[in-house]
Amino acid sequence: MAVNASAVKELREKTGAGMLDCKKALEEANGDIARASEILREKGLAAAAKKGDRIATEGVVQSYIHANGRIGVLVEINCETDFVAMTDQFQAFAKDIAMHIAASAPKFVRRDEVSADEIEKEKEILKAQALNEGKPEKIVEKMVEGRISKYYEEFCLLEQSFVKDPDKTIEELLNEKIATIGENISIRRFVRYELGEGLEKKQDNFVEEVMAQAKM
Repeated sequence: MAVNASAVKELREKTGAGMLDCKKALEEANGDIARASEILREKGLAAAAKKGDRIATEGVVQSYIHANGRIGVLVEINCETDFVAMTDQFQAFAKDIAMHIAASAPKFVRRDEVSADEIEKEKEILKAQALNEGKPEKIVEKMVEGRISKYYEEFCLLEQSFVKDPDKTIEELLNEKIATIGENISIRRFVRYELGEGLEKKQDNFVEEVMAQAKM
């Protein structure tokens, strides 16, 4: 079922869980905030949110190079202790995130990194597209807001669907690891290089290539 923004806000303030997690919990609970809170606790997401204020300065800088050398990624992922940073579970998580970035090409970690100017520019383009499609002006603004949400889902790492499990967002995967490992974990920053980026060249399906290399 569709849930309204006020219910998502209330649940987020009550549990501290992420916006997308709250929205999905409310949908699963048919809008029942109390039940949605239980769902978040069952998944360990409320507990993960409480760890979010703890300082995370240890971690790893993980690299991923596509087999043919055409894509390279460096991502910094932080945790609270060097002990956790060296665990197989944390290292595997970092490798998964680096591989995902190579395949999905996000531009930002989270939506608050997107500049207001970029969003306004995107809104102007989307508005022009909607009007060119013959949509009535009175519904164009609502359509644009919906498409901006899709923009965040496409280009913000935390809101992308995980390439190895498309039913789960990167933010959900992150919160699961926080709950399991017991420390705050943060995906701080990344860089992604693509050979010949910005030059005219044939288009390839890098998602398929990266996944094939990983033998998923």
